[in-house]
This record gives sequence, C-alpha cells and structure tokens, in this order.
Amino acid sequence: MSSEATGKPSRNFPFLILPTLVWYVLFLVIPLSFIFVFSFLHKGDFGRIEYVFDISNYSRVFEYLYFKMVMRSVFLAFFTTATCFVLAFPLAYVMARSPKSLKNALLGLVIVPFWTNFVIRVYALKLVIGDSGIINKTLMGLGIIAEPIAMTHNLVGVGIGMIYNYLPFMILPLYVTLEKFDFTLLDAAYDLGANRFHTLIKILLPLSLSGVVTGCIFVFIPAFGEFVIPDLLGGSQSMYVGNLITEAFLKNHDWPFGSALSSILVLMSMIAFLFTSSGAMLRGQKAGGH
Repeated sequence: MSSEATGKPSRNFPFLILPTLVWYVLFLVIPLSFIFVFSFLHKGDFGRIEYVFDISNYSRVFEYLYFKMVMRSVFLAFFTTATCFVLAFPLAYVMARSPKSLKNALLGLVIVPFWTNFVIRVYALKLVIGDSGIINKTLMGLGIIAEPIAMTHNLVGVGIGMIYNYLPFMILPLYVTLEKFDFTLLDAAYDLGANRFHTLIKILLPLSLSGVVTGCIFVFIPAFGEFVIPDLLGGSQSMYVGNLITEAFLKNHDWPFGSALSSILVLMSMIAFLFTSSGAMLRGQKAGGH
C-alpha cells in the first residue's frame, strides 16, 4: 500500500527537505548566531572587537535617542502595513472576481515592479515626486501651485516610498486567498438580509484571514528594518533602526552595537510573527467552532 493511500509520510521526506534545511542553516542560522555572539562583545580601538563579555550594547539600545528610532521604525512598519492592507484588499477582491483575461492583466501589472531592482524603483519614484519631478512640474504648469510641494526629504516621501514598494507584497497573498473564495456565500448573506458592511466583517474578512495574515507578515517584517527608502527619500531628517544598524556596521565600525540592534530587530520581528500567527489560529478555531 502506498504512503499516499495510508496517509503516512514518505520515507524520502527527510531527504526532500535536506537541501532547504542545509541552505537555511548555512545562510540564516549560522550568520544570525554570529551576530548574536558579537552583540555581547566589546568594541575596541579602531573598530576592533575585543572578546570580552559586555552587555552594555543592549542597554545602549534603550537610551532615549536610539529607543526613539526603534519606536519610529515600529510606527512606520505599522503604518505601511495598515495602509497597504486598505489599498490592497479592494484591488485583490476586484482581481479575484474579474474575468480570466482581465485577471491575468491585473496580476501582470502587480508583478511588473519586480522586474526592476529595488533601488532603481526608489530612484524612479524620486524622479516622480521630487521637487522637479513629474507631479510638481505638471501642477505648476497647470497653475495649480506656485512652488513645488515638498514630497521628498521628509516623512511624506518615506511613506509614499514604503507603500509603493511593499503594496505588491500585500496584494499577492490576498489575491491567492480570495481567488479560492466561494463568493456564493456573499450572495447567500445578501439574500438573508445582511448589508455589505456586515458581509465584509462577518464573512469575507474572517474566511480570507490566512491571506491577510500572510500579507501583513510579508509587509511588516521587511518594513520594520527598511533603510534604503528612508535614506533616499527621507534624508537626514528621518533616521530609522535600519539606518542606525547600517551606520553602526559600515561607518562607525561598532559591530557589537550593530549586532545588538540587529538581534533586537530579529526578536521583535519574531514576536510580531508569532503574535499575528497565533491570533489568526485562535480566530480560525473560533470560526470553526461556530
């Protein structure tokens, strides 16, 4: 009797996951282990690492200046995730209910940004929203504004850049989930007297929760440690934890402090992941119980 018929895992199963496991250990677990060890060492003269146990690197993170940057990064990640969700859910819904030809065209438009490098996309966006960019030139040419609107080198530019670059990471998981959704359930709810709002809250969102959770994880975790977009679109006025880690490693050559910041970044990302996943599981169990 085959393993598929009995429901038992195949004997080759451990060998199938071995390449992925080796890659995971070599290029994720081991580097993160080095970072964790370095975070408890001491910075010596000229950027050298002294192999002396030192926990002050973590206490420095909670100093007002650095802690403020961490909290600013948390807010930016939450803002980016929430805004991307609000923008992505209606689009994913339309894509899922569109005819196949239009569905493929919309899906292609979502994927197109991935054809170019991340940094190039940020620079291209800067040409659009900059002081001499397309938007300001058009508005000034039409006489709507007398001087350029400042959309770069401030929080506005950072927000626009984050949403622009991370929106596809929210759209795709939502689309995959909604494409499999049985939309006759919505028609049944309307027939039973439910309005659009209650149908959205009671049926559509709970049954597409797996896509919502996946999209939030895909956006929140990389947005939390983002440093390219704040550096190119925010300038010196917007300093986030990703920029701080970059400066600690590359400019100040303070590897222990940079490692401590990186360890806290990984820890907070894991907490956010576990919190989101456990919340989704609990809601799924409640929905299943009803």
